[in-house]
Amino acid sequence: ERLNIYPFKGYSGENVSPRNISIGISGIGSPTNGLSEEDEFDLKMELAKTEDEIQTLRQVLLAKEKYAMDIRRQLGTGPFSEIKQNLSKGWQEVQTSNAYLTASATLEDISQSNVYKRTQESISNAGQMTSAALSTVGVAITRRLGDMRYDPLLMSPVNSTSICVDEGGGGGYKNIFKP
Repeated sequence: ERLNIYPFKGYSGENVSPRNISIGISGIGSPTNGLSEEDEFDLKMELAKTEDEIQTLRQVLLAKEKYAMDIRRQLGTGPFSEIKQNLSKGWQEVQTSNAYLTASATLEDISQSNVYKRTQESISNAGQMTSAALSTVGVAITRRLGDMRYDPLLMSPVNSTSICVDEGGGGGYKNIFKP
């Protein structure tokens, strides 16, 4: 059985001449796969050439990327502006997609329906009633705390004890801690 090992064009675009190499079916899996020394040498040379071309392509790609980055810098566009453009373009594509347009139309229909409007009114009314109730509770708690301020059972020992002082030595005592 013969196998063509050069099915592609070379790096520079020229056609690589096909080389057919005999491979024994029983030799598959052995270290040299049943290749003759000449075929093995040819394959190793071709591998070295291919690896060298890969390295050259990497260097060319790196130089092209640097050149493109320099052009972007001169144009005033950087990676962030590219990301922004890509996101903007992606969002425009989403907005013009059939799925988005269908979902938008459905949501528009729902927001215009009577059920939606009644639900919205009910939730709004419930929110207003809850707010009013909480406000009333807050006022009641504030008033009760104010009333408790003067409750004799809750006053501190200092506030519940009368301290009288003589204000001038003439025997006139005044309670200074009573509210």
